[in-house]
Amino acid sequence: MNKPILSVKKLRVQYPIKSGVFFPKEISRITAVDDVSFDIFPGETFSIVGESGSGKSTVAKSIVALLENSQGDIVFNDINVYSCSSDLMEIRRSIGMVFQDPYGSLNPRMRVGDIIGEPLRAHNLYENSYDYKEKVAKLLKMVGLNPSFYERFPHEFSGGQRQRISIARAISTNPKMLILDEPVSALDVSIQAQIINLLYKLQSELDIAYLFISHDLSVVRHISHKVGVMYLGRIVETSDTEKIFTNPKHPYTQALLSAVPEPDPNIELKRERIILEGELPSNINPPSGCHFHPRCPIAIEECSNIRPLLKSIDTNNHDVACIRV
Repeated sequence: MNKPILSVKKLRVQYPIKSGVFFPKEISRITAVDDVSFDIFPGETFSIVGESGSGKSTVAKSIVALLENSQGDIVFNDINVYSCSSDLMEIRRSIGMVFQDPYGSLNPRMRVGDIIGEPLRAHNLYENSYDYKEKVAKLLKMVGLNPSFYERFPHEFSGGQRQRISIARAISTNPKMLILDEPVSALDVSIQAQIINLLYKLQSELDIAYLFISHDLSVVRHISHKVGVMYLGRIVETSDTEKIFTNPKHPYTQALLSAVPEPDPNIELKRERIILEGELPSNINPPSGCHFHPRCPIAIEECSNIRPLLKSIDTNNHDVACIRV
């Protein structure tokens, strides 16, 4: 457990801005992710939270080398994703992905058994047709579905069942890590709890590491071991889950947590909510210095000139990027 299964160091991702219709030329670049670093250990859940447009999904796609214009080092299971060639297929086999939309992520023309078994065929992980069907049936059971659903089509299932099918497909290659990109945000609250419990069960049985991406802080607190908070492409705070939720240090993290509803109405009426002014700035022309300073309630003049780096504020891996902390 002392060695991370995934290590992301100084990840930077830029998207080109092009002008012209017939012969488009690159005129500028958008920095979607800027100097992002974190580690994930075997059997651990690391969550990334932040507003839409903060770069969470871009980080996920970069890990499996789905994006060009990426810089930095991503080391998965001792293999550098950006410098390998023949090992890339093996890396993608070892990292499963579950997407946000359970309706759009499944091919409506394919039967459920073929959807789940597609990675088995792609990586040649079965011996014969009997073995193939046995493995698909076992995967259906693992995610709480009846093996008789093999011949059905996605439109015959509810949103929660479709997400179970997506999870079954993601674990079909026996991966060492799953990337879960907003896996429950499109589901009802009661169904969310069922999917989260399923993820708990699978992590315990298979010893899988999770990269969990979400904007739902209640879900993140329930499932995560560690949390990284992103703002406009940068990680501004990272620590153990309970420390983030009980003792947040960065003003952006404090504002996010103040917006989480409190079940107890007496506490909800008394607690102070931090209202951020303005909207999330554009990645095309981000603010100088600390990206958060135009909306920060404690910003000073130096915040617009100095780019804060993540620094440890105690001995328990609590890192914050803020010159006021």
